Amino acid sequence: MNITELIFTALGLAMDAVAVSIASGLSVKTLRVRDAFKMAAFFGVFQAVMPLLGYLLGLSIAQRLSVYGSVIAFVVLLGLGLKMIHESRQAAEDKIHSPFRTHKLLVLAVATSFDAFAVGVSFSLLQTGLIATVIMIGLITFALCLPAVWFGCKLGKSAAKYAEVFGGVVLIVIGCKILIESLPVGK
Repeated sequence: MNITELIFTALGLAMDAVAVSIASGLSVKTLRVRDAFKMAAFFGVFQAVMPLLGYLLGLSIAQRLSVYGSVIAFVVLLGLGLKMIHESRQAAEDKIHSPFRTHKLLVLAVATSFDAFAVGVSFSLLQTGLIATVIMIGLITFALCLPAVWFGCKLGKSAAKYAEVFGGVVLIVIGCKILIESLPVGK
């Protein structure tokens, strides 16, 4: 996976967290700086750690599945992309309640990073470099979520929906590219 694909994958993975961040901004009358940083940090850390865990799991099963790695990566990314697009139809209020308490942030961070775990499994099957991937995903998620909380108050509820749709489309496109590149046509 090249740097451009890595950046777009990180952007796609971050969109769930961005959508929740926007919705969080919508849910408060006064946003404290520490709450915005806390949310962005939780999402950034979990978006970075979950692919690492998925990668480690994937390594343990990679030898058995290496022949089908590209197909599995495509199916995982397609499924996650479709899931994100489907979930974008859910109202923002249904996804979030009092989001800045630590236990709520923990639940939200885990919930928005399951797709990153699955992508980590596919990274291991594709033998993608782990350190750069984990750092890029975490930093991009943090960098996007921090302003998303602030903008949530001003952008309106529809912005969270579009962020998730964009993220889903990006994951589907990356999955299709992986599958197409693995086809034996022209090899």
